[in-house]
Amino acid sequence: MAISNHIRTYFEGVWHDGDAPIMRAADHGSWLGTTVFDGARAVNGLTPDLDAHCARVNRSAEALMITPTVSVEAMVEFVHEGLSGFAKDAAVYIRPMYWAIDGEASAIVPKPGITGFAICLEEVPLAAPDAAATLTTTRFCRPVLESSVVNAKAGCLYPNNARMLAEAKAKGYTNALVTDALGNVAETATANIFMVRDGEVFTPIPNGTFLSGITRARHIANLAADGVAVRECVLSFEDFREADEVFMSGNMSKVTPVKEFDGTHYQIGPVTRRVREMYWDWAASAR
Repeated sequence: MAISNHIRTYFEGVWHDGDAPIMRAADHGSWLGTTVFDGARAVNGLTPDLDAHCARVNRSAEALMITPTVSVEAMVEFVHEGLSGFAKDAAVYIRPMYWAIDGEASAIVPKPGITGFAICLEEVPLAAPDAAATLTTTRFCRPVLESSVVNAKAGCLYPNNARMLAEAKAKGYTNALVTDALGNVAETATANIFMVRDGEVFTPIPNGTFLSGITRARHIANLAADGVAVRECVLSFEDFREADEVFMSGNMSKVTPVKEFDGTHYQIGPVTRRVREMYWDWAASAR
């Protein structure tokens, strides 16, 4: 699924212009869903935490019993080669991905060492700073490790996210605030979540039901360096109804302010603005 019209694809050692075909009908990934990916960003020549995203796609592959075949260093080099085909000030979504090709005798278990790999670069602008989300509840929840590969950024997890989003949009909201199986807030359907109350910053404690994101960790580190401790703890819907500010954290937009949760309204407050400012200051300093 193409998001934009300007795409470059790395496949079998070559960069291709456009949305190149990379999988076959009988590949394990297309047949049985053994696919993983990660998402990074290039913005104004900056590629914040690119190495961390490349490292995570290799860990995700291992979690799905797919053999990762490209080192982090090589992956980073390939990405920078591919970015040379875009304008220097372009905002580009970076997706390295793996999929299993063959299975063992039973077909279900991926065969080690036989792996597909590609990188997709798409020019996708960052959302405007004041583009705020609205959240509602959903009857769907995050799965647990015993039933799903929640320790990977795996394609097979996203149909669950899609039905969360579809339900939210049918109710007139842009996203859903999602719980784990115990009813504690975990994240949204597309990103990690933070809330601010009385000047304190809170975020759900990672409990194995959702990926504790790379951008999430960067925000926590930046806030700590700014003298603000983030409390990772168990949070409820009621906690979010009592919040002063709420913002989402994810690779696509880095910081997305939330202006409403089921009738509770928030301003785009000073902490949300400061988190965004610190992120891009850090990205420029780490160049």
